[in-house]
Amino acid sequence: MPWRIEGTMDLKVQMIADWLRDNLNVTDLSWKYDISRPTVYKWIERYKEEGIEGLKEQKRTPVNSPNQTKAEMVELIVQEKRKNLHRGPKKVWHQLKRQYPDIELPAPSTIGEWLKKRGLVEKRKKRLRVPPYTRPFEKCERANSVWSIDYKGQFYTQDSLVCYPLTISDNYSRYLLECQGLPGPRYLETKAVLEKVFKAYGLPDAIRSDNGVPFAGKSIGGLSNLSMWFVQLGIIPERIDKGCPEQNGRHERMHRTLKAETACPASRNMKEQQERFNIFRVDYNNYRPHESLGQDVPSNFYKRSNRPYVEKPVMPDYDFDYSVRHLCHSGEFKFKGNTYYLAQLLAGQPIGLKEIADGQWQIFYSFLPLGILDLRKSKIIS
Repeated sequence: MPWRIEGTMDLKVQMIADWLRDNLNVTDLSWKYDISRPTVYKWIERYKEEGIEGLKEQKRTPVNSPNQTKAEMVELIVQEKRKNLHRGPKKVWHQLKRQYPDIELPAPSTIGEWLKKRGLVEKRKKRLRVPPYTRPFEKCERANSVWSIDYKGQFYTQDSLVCYPLTISDNYSRYLLECQGLPGPRYLETKAVLEKVFKAYGLPDAIRSDNGVPFAGKSIGGLSNLSMWFVQLGIIPERIDKGCPEQNGRHERMHRTLKAETACPASRNMKEQQERFNIFRVDYNNYRPHESLGQDVPSNFYKRSNRPYVEKPVMPDYDFDYSVRHLCHSGEFKFKGNTYYLAQLLAGQPIGLKEIADGQWQIFYSFLPLGILDLRKSKIIS
């Protein structure tokens, strides 16, 4: 006669009645009602303490929960959140801790749950992120095999104009090819500086950068207008991993010296600041000894590239074993009877598809692999 049927209260009463009449002991009751001996003892004790009422099912929620947030605390959290609805639970926690250092606050996760129940947490929008760079870096065994490019952190000149120093260096020789102060990290200004450098020094095999604009974009393969131009010139656009500046350590080390010697303090205006950049570049390349070069100077290791700059590069070309498609204005192309979206950035450009497995085609823009077209899933895997 198990408990798992309707009328458990009646069975409990009947069990107590059997016990009161001394017809059955605990072992007999356990066997008859198909429950454990501790359960029999539990209901007998409940009956002794509370009578028939003690046999009713009781709520499992504790009367006083030590983890329950007090109403006053919840209201304090809500009021702090309403001061700035863009603040998340961690910022709310830190703001309250500064204001009330003696109050024991709940964990940020608990704060987040309470704010969510009050409808004060906005659902996060899915942000587009730069696709990771998966190709191995080019070896740096000679001058112009790999250049590094970056924008040194911006600062203000004394006339309140912002200065973004764009720096370009040769990784093998540490030669600082350019240091140009610009008003912002924009594509056209960056391209103009690079054109000047390409005309003066020729082209490298690869250019290494971080994942910021204008070097990388959110299109497939991390393509941007600038990196697409690199590909057209036959330059491999390399990108370090997000949050790993040590992968461009030689360039970052130069930035520390640049800041110490040219921007602490900043000059009166952009013209004077650029003059300091120019003086620094001459000294850095020709007079400052480098431990990594055996205390020699970069100018003794750097030689101009034998790859000349071409102002109007030709469209990418592909071998006979590629299927070539031109992207339409919307960034789509047709293949095997279906239409696929690749990138609007590549509108009008030719791409090459090469079969690498049954039903799988590698997509290339010139020599740069962008992703894999899986015909069985009818999707592009980046």
